[in-house]
Amino acid sequence: MARTVRFHEVGGPEVLRLEDVEVGEPGPDEVAIRVEAIGLNRAEVMFRSGQYIEPVKQFPTGLGSEAAGVIDAVGAHVTGFEIGAPVSVVPAFSMNDYGVYGERVIVPAAAVVHRPEGLDAVAGAAVWMPYLTSYGALVEVGALRAGDTVVITAASSSVGLAAIQTALRVGAVPIATTRAAAKKDALLAAGAAHVVVTEEEDVVARVLDLTGGRGAELVFDAIAGPGVLELAKAVAAGGTLMEYGVLSGEPTPYPGFALGMPALNMRTYTLFETTGDPQRLRRGEAFVASGLRSGAFRPVVDRVFDLDEIVEAHRYMEAGTQVGKIVVRVDQ
Repeated sequence: MARTVRFHEVGGPEVLRLEDVEVGEPGPDEVAIRVEAIGLNRAEVMFRSGQYIEPVKQFPTGLGSEAAGVIDAVGAHVTGFEIGAPVSVVPAFSMNDYGVYGERVIVPAAAVVHRPEGLDAVAGAAVWMPYLTSYGALVEVGALRAGDTVVITAASSSVGLAAIQTALRVGAVPIATTRAAAKKDALLAAGAAHVVVTEEEDVVARVLDLTGGRGAELVFDAIAGPGVLELAKAVAAGGTLMEYGVLSGEPTPYPGFALGMPALNMRTYTLFETTGDPQRLRRGEAFVASGLRSGAFRPVVDRVFDLDEIVEAHRYMEAGTQVGKIVVRVDQ
């Protein structure tokens, strides 16, 4: 039996329960992991509350897709992982099929990567989702190059901070946006070339001013909603407005026609484009690991909770005050 977080109905953080669950043994293409730390993501909040892109199919259900731990058992077809090896789980599966909020979990072997030497469990649960997301979006899909400008909204999130560092690593210029001035210094310290405080400044005017009227080659947006009508004005001709989140919770219009049909590319992006493609995942894993070794990537952990504080951890994430990753520690 393993203590596992599940919920029996959609709702607020209070629906999360810590229950003893029989985990069993991994199937042919799966591994079992003794979890040491769990990385929290906005997707879990939305899944739990019934607002995710994929609804809950059956109750009770677990949740979570990012964790660090050690291999406890391997399936018959699995190679490359030994019992006791330190690993991390990357989001590469539906939470209707697997979840990592627990002491011992089973996940697909394809969603597991070796944890780089010297990376502890907390950092190992904080690295992969943010950096693989930013790598896939900015490098693989966005083709961001040296000298390009990228606008990063909701930049104090773990993905936002990773995107700043990813942009710097390829020689691009990251412009971070945040609602309130309280996070400005933290974003500058994280490497943002410029910070736009949206409650005080006009984002479009500031971006155009900083780029000499050209606009940004890429806008990496976690908010979506009606604000894209304005945000699209900050995209350079032929540039891309990339939507990877919907924090606004509102319908998102296509801005091209309202703006007079400029040379605008607009697309959605999810991490599964990277983790679901073995070749991209291999390149992303190498990119992140080398960034960690060189010191170019420095995962930011805002706060660590214990597993029995999972409700409080979800409440903290919903408050939106964090700068960086929220991690839950699992004591074995």
